[in-house]
Amino acid sequence: MQLTSRESLMPRAATNIRRSTHSGNRLGERVRQLRVAAGLTQTDLAGERFSKEYVSQIERGKTRPTRETIEWLAVKLGVDPGFLERGVSADERRRVDTLLARAEALTESHKYEEAIAEYENCKTPVLATGVTELEVRHLAGEAWARMENSEIKSAIELLNRARMLADAPEFSDVDRADLFFRLAVCRYQLSSISTAVNLLNEALTLAEGSELPCDRLRADIFAWRSRCYRRQRDFEAAREDVERALELAQALDDPRKTADTYFQASLVSERMGHWVQARNYAERAKAHYEQINDERNVGRLLNNLGGLNFHLGKPEQAIEYLKDAYRVLLEKGSDAEAANVVASLAHVHLMTGEATAAEEEARHALSLMENRDDFLYHVAPTQLVLGRALMEQGRLDEAEEFLSASDASAEQLESIGHQAAAWMARGDLAAKRGEDGTAAKLYRRAAEALQDVRF
Repeated sequence: MQLTSRESLMPRAATNIRRSTHSGNRLGERVRQLRVAAGLTQTDLAGERFSKEYVSQIERGKTRPTRETIEWLAVKLGVDPGFLERGVSADERRRVDTLLARAEALTESHKYEEAIAEYENCKTPVLATGVTELEVRHLAGEAWARMENSEIKSAIELLNRARMLADAPEFSDVDRADLFFRLAVCRYQLSSISTAVNLLNEALTLAEGSELPCDRLRADIFAWRSRCYRRQRDFEAAREDVERALELAQALDDPRKTADTYFQASLVSERMGHWVQARNYAERAKAHYEQINDERNVGRLLNNLGGLNFHLGKPEQAIEYLKDAYRVLLEKGSDAEAANVVASLAHVHLMTGEATAAEEEARHALSLMENRDDFLYHVAPTQLVLGRALMEQGRLDEAEEFLSASDASAEQLESIGHQAAAWMARGDLAAKRGEDGTAAKLYRRAAEALQDVRF
């Protein structure tokens, strides 16, 4: 059995969508429409600077003028250069950029409901610009905020719309890789781990094949693929990916990304049984989060440090860390995140022989995690703790109910590790009832399942 942990989701409001250049024919259409509206011929517009044929090529989208040429044409046509190039004036572009930046900042600050409201408010101004780049940025940003707010299916719908738009030639492979990455994170939250890995592999192939600078995105891809491998119990692959992510994050000199990656490195080390190394990584991550005043992730790390200190034989320190984590996450996080801490406390109480306290904490945690699809990974072990706590109190029928529920949750997760733990607990329950044959079958099933699991 292991303590429940909640990991950083790496705040990522703004997209990696680079400032795109719309295809030449759209710019050419605007040049032609403005020229006709001004009563100019192609010869008039060309003047002594260009030939009539060059203007014709611009209007037909056969060639794209330089920035200097666009500015010169804008003066001749009496419009803003930004409007001529992208169909929106510089002032309007700045206004919409500001609206999107405000929504992105709210997401970075973990104020997800406010961010969603801001994205909804700026939808009309974004669409009014007709700039596809801004629409994709809006869709991707809103999707991330909704995912963080546990509206994962809505987030996936938004990202699929963004992907369709990003198929246009003005977007780069890095742009497309970013959207694949975001979809992968959503699938991870729904415990569709194999799908998430495939999407991350696609994102990495696009990013690395683009030959464009994208170390930040690559770091995120490696970090999230490491999480997936950890869930699949391929800990060596998880370690390799998190080390690549950490190398990239440190080169970027980005405290948040470095903190996020140390957090992941701590979780991998924990699963590999390297408790001291895991604690060292967690303490480094905590220091970086404190540096940027990210109290929510500090709370998540306090939860993990509580679990690590328990594994290191320091239950009293573990309880202090967990109490601090609960206080921080109740104030700065969400009820469901606070529930993970309560679940960890339940586990500590169970392992120290306090079955009644373990039952109370586990029931409290499950009530807080109710109807949270993205917390299913944490529901299964909490149901297991509750079942074992009831078993320790001799309430065997109630214990069977929650151990069976834990087994069902683990099956939904497609997690052999969680299922094996549930089968072992059900075996213990059968043994307590004197059903030795049933107990033996359950123990054998757990042992056979774990033979196929990578440790």
